[in-house]
Formats: sequence, C-alpha cells, structure tokens
Amino acid sequence: MRATAVSDTQTVAPAVTSLSAWTPFGERPFLVIWTATVIANIGSWMYNVASGWLMLDLNPSPLMVSMVQVANALPMFLFAVPAGALIDIVDRRQFLIVSESTITLMTAVFAALVWSKHISAASLLGLSFLIAVGSAFTAPAWQAVVGQLVPKAQLPVAVAANSVGINVSRAVGPALGGAVAVAFGIAAPFWITAFSNLAVIFALIWWHPPTKERNRLPAESFGSAFRTGVRHAQHNPALRSTLVRAVAFFFFASAYWALLPLVANEQIHGGAGLYGVLLGAIGAAAIATSFFLRRLRLALGANRLLAAASLTTGIATALFALAHNPVLGTIASIVAGGAWIAAVSSLNISAQVSLPDWVRGRGLAMYVAVMFGSLTVGSAAWGEIAGLTSPSTALLLASLGTLTAIPATWNWKVQASATLDLTPSNHWPQIDAIHEGEPDRGPVLVTVEYCIDVAKARGFLQAMGEFAGERMRDGAYGWQIFEDPAAKGRYLEVFLTDTWSGHLRQHERVTHEDQTREQILRNFNVGDGPTVRHLIAVRSNE
Repeated sequence: MRATAVSDTQTVAPAVTSLSAWTPFGERPFLVIWTATVIANIGSWMYNVASGWLMLDLNPSPLMVSMVQVANALPMFLFAVPAGALIDIVDRRQFLIVSESTITLMTAVFAALVWSKHISAASLLGLSFLIAVGSAFTAPAWQAVVGQLVPKAQLPVAVAANSVGINVSRAVGPALGGAVAVAFGIAAPFWITAFSNLAVIFALIWWHPPTKERNRLPAESFGSAFRTGVRHAQHNPALRSTLVRAVAFFFFASAYWALLPLVANEQIHGGAGLYGVLLGAIGAAAIATSFFLRRLRLALGANRLLAAASLTTGIATALFALAHNPVLGTIASIVAGGAWIAAVSSLNISAQVSLPDWVRGRGLAMYVAVMFGSLTVGSAAWGEIAGLTSPSTALLLASLGTLTAIPATWNWKVQASATLDLTPSNHWPQIDAIHEGEPDRGPVLVTVEYCIDVAKARGFLQAMGEFAGERMRDGAYGWQIFEDPAAKGRYLEVFLTDTWSGHLRQHERVTHEDQTREQILRNFNVGDGPTVRHLIAVRSNE
C-alpha cells in the first residue's frame, strides 16, 4: 500500500492552521503523484478484498484467513528498515520506478494464476508475501518523497491531504472489489490491480524533481547507513515513544482487520459484496473523520486524541464481535474507520516530527516496521485464538486489550518533538585535515575538553548526560565523559565514529536544537573553548 507522508514538519507545525487543506494541490507534482497513488491504492484495496475472500474458498479456517493479513504485513516488518537505509542513499524516484514496475509484473502473474485456476492456499500466501516484499521496499520511499513535492511550509497540510487520498481508496476500493468479484469473477480485481499500478509508474516517469547539490562526501555505504539509522532510533526518545504507542495500538487493532472476512461470512452470513461494503464503510468513515482531525487535535492535543482513538477502536472491535446482521457490522465499521484515521494520523505525524531530514527514510522505516510487525504478530495471534475459541471471543479479548493499553502506555508521549527545530545548523567548523583523501579511514576518536567551575560541576554533568544522546543519534558510538583527578574541573568528553567521512557527516547532521543544547554546555566552560581534537586509528603496518 502506497502511503506518502509529510516531511520536515518540525519548524512549521505552528503555522498549519493558516493553510487551506487544498493548498498542496496547487503544486502540480503533488497533484499528479497524489492522483496516481489514489488510483493505484484503489486497485490495491480491490486486491486485498479479493485475496481475503479467495482464501475463504480455498481454506476457510480462521488461522488461514488471518494468514492473508500476515502475508501482507510480515514483509513490512522484515524489510522496511533495510529499505529505509537504502532509500536514504539512492535516488528515490528511480528506485520507485524500478520497484513499482516489478510489483506490477508480479501482480499480473498473480492475476493470471487466479484466472487460470492454478492457485492454492499456499501459493496465494506465497504470492501475497512476494508482492508485499515489493511494497515493503517502496513504503519508506513513498513516505519520504513528499518532502520533494511541496514547499516546506505546506508539508503539515500535505499529511492531511495524503490521509484523505489513502482513505478515498480505502472507501472505494473494497466496495468496488467486492462488486467486481461478484460480477466478473474473483480474478477480475487482480487484473485491475495490476493495470492500476501503471498510474504511479507513469507519474514517476513524468516527474523530474530538482537536482540536489552534489555532496562533497562519498556516498554512505549501505552497512553504515543501516547502523547509523538503528543508533539514531535507539537514542531518539521522541521516536521511541511513538514506536511504543504504535505497538500498543496496532497489535490489538489487527484483530478486526484479520478476522473481518470471518465476521462477514460466518457471523453475518454475507458474501464478498458485504465484505467489500464493510471495508468501504471503514474507509468512508476515515475520510469523513479526516476533515475534523485538525479541530480534534487542537481541542484534545495529540496524546488525548490518540487515547480517544484507541478507546473508540476498542468499542468498534467489541461491536464486530457482537455483529450478527449487516446494520451492526456497518456501524462497527464506521466507528472503526474514524478511530483508525485518528490514531494512524497521530502516530504518523509523531514519527515525522521526531526525525531530521538526513535520517528520515530510515526513521520512517522503523515506524513502518513496528506498525506492520505489530499487525503481523497480532493477526497471527488473533487468528490462532479465533481458531481455538471463536472469532467473537478473539475480538472481545482484543477489545479488552485495547482499553488496557491506554493507561499502560500513557507516559509515552506522541509528538513530543513537534516544536523542535531539527533542520541542519551547520555551526560546527570545517576541519582542515590531512586525511581528506582517505575518507574510509577509522575509527575516529573525537575528544572535547571542558574546564568547569567546580561549584557548577553537578549541573554540567547533568546537562552532559542529557546531551549524550545527540552524539549517538548523529552516528557516534562509545560515548563517555571522563574527569581528571589531578585537575579539578577538567572533563574530557570522548566518542567514536566508524570512519573519517562518518565524522564529517556528523558536521552536516547537527541541528539547531543540538546547537541550543551545546550552548548550555559551553556556558559552564571557563575561558575559551571547549577544545576539540580528532584522532584517527593507526594500523599496525603504517
């Protein structure tokens, strides 16, 4: 599923109330890409409906039906993080063109096998998994590319516009998929999905983003990009809080997504058309709710809005458990759709505003991996529980879990860094070093010597402890602070980077927020300084 999302919102979030929801559509690249992704996502939702319903014909056990959701979600958990590291170091447009072309080809093969009746439950899961692998590799790129489609001031509004687009497809696609499957056979939605994906390929070929200024540093290797992205996530408290809240929400919300075909078939005794209507109602409610999200966010705040969305999801899940007629099923879908968009929007924005641009692809990949990992584990778990008990029992347990998770995760705040300036400050001085021709030499030891008034040492050490995460977020490791016992007030901060070029990238990554924190430390220093030194490891044969 393509999901483009806002980028670089941290410096402009307070200004979003002055922008119209239609503002991003004045940018032609955004309009074209948005339209193309809506068309392709309608096809994707048709494919999702057809896959779930086809499994009911091939093997109707609760576990196998829920495994369709697992096959679609597991690749996002497995491959999103490596994909995020990759798209931060390659041309995103070219990467998307190649990846979407591959997905289109695989979907066409899938359609041909369904049409020729050479499909089994195992091959259905296998092909679903392979197509989802392609989507996993493109998801971080679609998340990050919006920053190239609109001016920075419009990016927060673009989140709402993208949410509307995704939910337009969620409203139209399932109902259309169910109707097409009934009218033209189960293979028809698969063929439409393959052809609809051509829209994004043509849009990407048409789009030519401005050429970026060539970086003077050599390209970062995949391994280095991956390690640095993981370190950043480990030492970014705002991102960690978002991931915790994401696990708590998506694990329990996965129950109704995974078991909805069984609700439609066994509890309500409907067909593919009803299943499509229920999914369509979820999407339609999400669209309607998206128009009120800004007011809700201003009235409740991000954390209360997410808690309200979780509470409402718990209610919707319970309604699905009790639904034995189309009316109650539709009501449950409407409640679930409104809660889904409120929660996903809050979590998505929270992940976005916690990340500087240089690590955006990798950070968003962490969020995508956690989201789909929770959906994967949850879908398998709730399918197994439904098989051992019943779908309604599994849904009631998931509802209870959703409600319990609200107080359990309340201290993990979302959008905690929304007001921070994470744009590059470029305030670290350029280094005139003799090793510029050897960028891969390393590791590099950086020392920062402080001379502190003894009376202020406690405050300095407290500030330094809070500052340590900044070094680690930008790619350092092995951070320590040392005290000289022979010279009271003399402290030495040390940290390592993998290579010389890795340290030079730190100079480009440091943000205005980091600059503010550094100034606090400098205010403790007596006299000029602090004094910074750089040392590169020497090999034994040199």
